Amino acid sequence: MLVLAFMGIFLLIMGTITSYAFEQAKYGRALYAREQALGIAEAGLEYYRWFLAHNPNDLTNGTGVAGPYAYTVDDPEGGTLGSASISVTGNSQCGVIQSIDITSEGTSDSNTAFKRTLYGRYMRQSVAAYSYLLNSNVHAGSDRAITGLYFSNGGIRMDGTNNSDVSSALTTWNCTSSYGCSPAVNPAPGVIGSGSGSALWHNSAASIDFAGIATSLANLKTYAQNNGGLYFASSTGAVNSRGYHFVFQSNDTVDVYRITATTPVQGAPNGSPYVTEYNIIATQSLLGNYTIPSACSLIFVEDRIWVEGVVSGKVTIVAASPTDTGTTPYVILPGNITYATNDGTAGFTAISESDVLIPLNSPDVMEIHGIFVAHNGRYGRNHYTTANGSDDVPESYNSYVIQSQLTTVGTIVSSGRTGTKWTNSGVTTSGYQTRIDAYDQLQATNPPPFTPSASVDHSYVLWREQ
Repeated sequence: MLVLAFMGIFLLIMGTITSYAFEQAKYGRALYAREQALGIAEAGLEYYRWFLAHNPNDLTNGTGVAGPYAYTVDDPEGGTLGSASISVTGNSQCGVIQSIDITSEGTSDSNTAFKRTLYGRYMRQSVAAYSYLLNSNVHAGSDRAITGLYFSNGGIRMDGTNNSDVSSALTTWNCTSSYGCSPAVNPAPGVIGSGSGSALWHNSAASIDFAGIATSLANLKTYAQNNGGLYFASSTGAVNSRGYHFVFQSNDTVDVYRITATTPVQGAPNGSPYVTEYNIIATQSLLGNYTIPSACSLIFVEDRIWVEGVVSGKVTIVAASPTDTGTTPYVILPGNITYATNDGTAGFTAISESDVLIPLNSPDVMEIHGIFVAHNGRYGRNHYTTANGSDDVPESYNSYVIQSQLTTVGTIVSSGRTGTKWTNSGVTTSGYQTRIDAYDQLQATNPPPFTPSASVDHSYVLWREQ
C-alpha cells in the first residue's frame, strides 16, 4: 500500500510538471508568434516605404485598385515567415497629397491567431518640428526660454535657456558686439554664449538648404485659385496704404477687411538706419465673412496682410506675388493668434514672400500660435525710439516702444536675422522684455497644408503599434 501511495504521489507530481511544461511551451510558441507577427508588420511598413520611394504618391501598390494589399515575408532559409496586410490612405488638401498613412497588420505562419498592427505616417519632416529654423547669424538673449530644436545655418550666440538641441551649421564664425560678443570673438565656435544648456549645443551640423525646402509660391497661387481655396488679388490704392486684414474666427470662418489707410512711423530693421514703415492700420472696410474650405484650407493674397484671431481647423495663409517683381507682399502680426482647440485639430501657417513683422502697436503681452515663415526675408519687430528726434514714434505710441512679454507656440522660419528685442549696454530700448518660445509638437507630424519641409527626403514621422 505504501508503494502504491508513493507511486500515486509521484505520478501526480510528474503529471503536474508535464502539464506545466506543455503549457510553458505553448506560451513560448505564442510569444514567438506574436513577436514574429510584429516583425512582419514592420516589414510591411518598410516595403511600402520602399515602394513609395520608387513610385511617389502611388496609394494602390501599383494595382490601381483600393487595398488592403498582401505582402509576403520570405524566410531566408526557405519558405515564408508570414504575410502583412497593408492599408494606405493619403491625406490631401487642394487635391495635393500632404502625407500618407500606412497600416500594416502582420501575421506569422507559425500561429495565425496572433496578429500585430503597426501604423506609420510617411511625409517629409516639417519645419514645425523646430522652434526656430534660421539661415543667418543670430543672438538669443538671456531673457529667452526656448523649448524645441533651434537651428541656424549661421552662427548662434545663445545666452538664453534651451532644453533641446541648439545646432549651427558653422564650425566657426565672427561673433561681434552686434551679437552680444564684446569684445568680438573671432573665430568663435558655431554656438557660443552664456546659456545654461551648453551640453546640447552642436557645431558643424548638416546645413539645411533653404532654397530646397521652400514651397513654390506660384503653385500655391494656382491651388488657391483653381483647387478650391481662397484667393485675393492685390488691393487698390497706394502700395503703402493698402492690404488686407484677416481676423480668424473660432467657427472655421475669417473676417476680411480691406485696408484703406495706414499710419506711418519710423522703425529700424535689424539695426539698419531708420525708415518709414506703414504697418499700423488707420482705416479699413469689411469685405465680408468667408468660410474656410475644409478640402482646401489655403488662402493666397497678392498683397500685404495683417493676421490675428482664433483659428479653428488647419489653415495656411500666403502673402506673395510670384509674377509681380514690383510688389513685395509681407505678413504683419498686429494681435494675438490662438487656437479654438489645443488638441492638434487646429493649426496655422503664415508664409510670407519676404518678411513676417510684429508692428509697433502690438499687444503688451502677446501670444501667437502658428508656423511663421519669412520666405526670403526676416521675422521680427523693428527698433522704435522716443529719444532720437526726427526718428521718434508719434507721441501717442510712446507706450508701445517697450513691451512686456511675447510668447510664441510654434515655429519661426527666417532667412534673415530675427529680432524682437533691442538693448543698449544691457538695457532694453525697444521690443519685448521677456520672450518664451516653444515648438508645437502636435503640428510637427500634422501641420497645416503646404507648410514647408525641413528635408527633401521622406520618412516615417509617426510610428506606433495599434
